[in-house]
Amino acid sequence: MSDDTSLQIPFPYRRSLHGPYAAGLHRDWLTRHPLLPDADHPGYAHWEVVDLAALGYPDAGPDDVALGADLMGFYFLFDDQFDGPLGRRPSEVAPICERLIAILHGAPPEQSSPVETAFADLWTRSVQGMSARWQARAAYNWEWYFASHPAEAAGRISNRPPDRDGYLVLRRGTAAMETVFDMVERLGRFEVPAAVLHHPVLRQLRQLAADIPSLSNDVRSFPLEAPRGDVYNLVIIVQRERRCSAEEACALVLDEAQLMVERCRALHESLPDVYAELGLSRIERAIAQRYADGLITWLAGYLSWEARTGRYQAA
Repeated sequence: MSDDTSLQIPFPYRRSLHGPYAAGLHRDWLTRHPLLPDADHPGYAHWEVVDLAALGYPDAGPDDVALGADLMGFYFLFDDQFDGPLGRRPSEVAPICERLIAILHGAPPEQSSPVETAFADLWTRSVQGMSARWQARAAYNWEWYFASHPAEAAGRISNRPPDRDGYLVLRRGTAAMETVFDMVERLGRFEVPAAVLHHPVLRQLRQLAADIPSLSNDVRSFPLEAPRGDVYNLVIIVQRERRCSAEEACALVLDEAQLMVERCRALHESLPDVYAELGLSRIERAIAQRYADGLITWLAGYLSWEARTGRYQAA
């Protein structure tokens, strides 16, 4: 059970000991790819990005924790560039995302663009040692992430507010959780057998582990997102559809997230039966369990970080 979030999490979080080492490498990476005006920006430091990587991937080696930190920094800083006027101009957002998608398929980055050089570096490092099968899946998930941003920008200026189903479709893209979970394998230096990776039980577990942070994040970021006109926030949708107060909507979203946590635990506990039914070898079972444990370790670590980070605190 977590001791520092509003959700009751039956999984413990752990922290890598390589955080200080990764912090130095992450600062160097930000200097090489200036996504910030200053690598020592005090506001960014308050987000504790490196700690999120240390909590999310506690068993990764020193350089891999640094790669995780660089990825976390990229997600946040890329997403934030659309918080202002650009985020309401989908026709300008789309070309930015198309160029990043092209990098996945071999296009060189524009050297004058820190966003493109940063992502090209991340992608090159991420695919090292991984099979063509893993790379194809990871490329698809990155494309999904990037391609969701023009739709999010369009949603901000649309007269058609999203319903719950529309929210889930887009949120699952912009949250980038599939790419985060691909890195459980990459940073752990293993790959999950296809038969178990796509088994309904593990797919449900993965989806829940991806959705719970989105719901929790919607509650924490609601005070920041509502004033700037963001519509893809479940609190906003629940408040509109239930015609209730913001406080009631937040409570309903958190209650739903808590039910998802309990379902997550039940699915995780049922995995040994899945391994037996599939006839997995001892090694295959160990790999599959390592992946499943990685999903819930990320979940617990993220929720611990989210409760403390300055990223979602109003100025």
